[in-house]
Amino acid sequence: MNNYSVGLSTVLPLDSFGNVLMFLFNIVLAAAIISLNISVFISIIISKALRSENRFMYMLSTCFSDICSGVSYYYVGVLDVRDSYDSPRRTYYIAPTFMGLSYMAILAAQADRYHAVAAPYKYSQRMTRNRTLLVILSYWVYAFVIVAVNNLVTVGIAKKVTGIGAFVGNIFTVIIMIGLNIRLFFIAKFQLEREPPSVERDNKRSSVYLIIVVAVFFLGAWLPIFIHIIICNFAGSTCYSFKNEGTDPLRILPRINAVLTPLLYVRGCTALRAILFGKVWRFCCRHG
Repeated sequence: MNNYSVGLSTVLPLDSFGNVLMFLFNIVLAAAIISLNISVFISIIISKALRSENRFMYMLSTCFSDICSGVSYYYVGVLDVRDSYDSPRRTYYIAPTFMGLSYMAILAAQADRYHAVAAPYKYSQRMTRNRTLLVILSYWVYAFVIVAVNNLVTVGIAKKVTGIGAFVGNIFTVIIMIGLNIRLFFIAKFQLEREPPSVERDNKRSSVYLIIVVAVFFLGAWLPIFIHIIICNFAGSTCYSFKNEGTDPLRILPRINAVLTPLLYVRGCTALRAILFGKVWRFCCRHG
């Protein structure tokens, strides 16, 4: 009888105080990811003013993928699951894809803000609402096409394709994200400061600073696992693996970032914060 047929167990045996704390931490982390992202998601959905801005469409995308990531973490983080190709308890590459979608959303949001402040006239002509939604739809479709391909080919081919793709993609996207962050910082610091004071300038500056801070935290959470994978690829050795997803700090960090991202959105956007506190959470408190 194999381990899978016996049934799933908790992330660690609940036979010590430390193990119980780890188990509870993962439950609270999953709950926090879901509740915070749902709150921000609803706040944007119910506000026509927020929905009219393209940058909030990327926030919606990030929140939705993080909600899915939080739901999946009740499985991969709370239970004894090793989400690898040869594991009978794997999620068929779906759970990590939700985290990857958040990564793509923030990268797309950076490019969107750069285009908006560097060439505002061209941006207003090119990036209509439909085109913004098309960009978001395209990377969601791309992500799940990759999931389908990985599940249709043999494990050996899937490992090779994903290994090469992740290796090259991680290097290029990290370089692009860091480059965009530096460029956006200089735009916010020098270019926007030369514009005459106005509400529009302040909105531009706050939106740029917000995506810069979000990207910095995102890189801080993702770079450890990226560097780990890159070093393993260069060394040609098998990466050290933990017992399961819920005890691997390199995979816990991106989940913690899924809690920080909505908090940063709320902290950096006055309009979003007003709707969240004044409508969403107030309504929940009255009917709780």
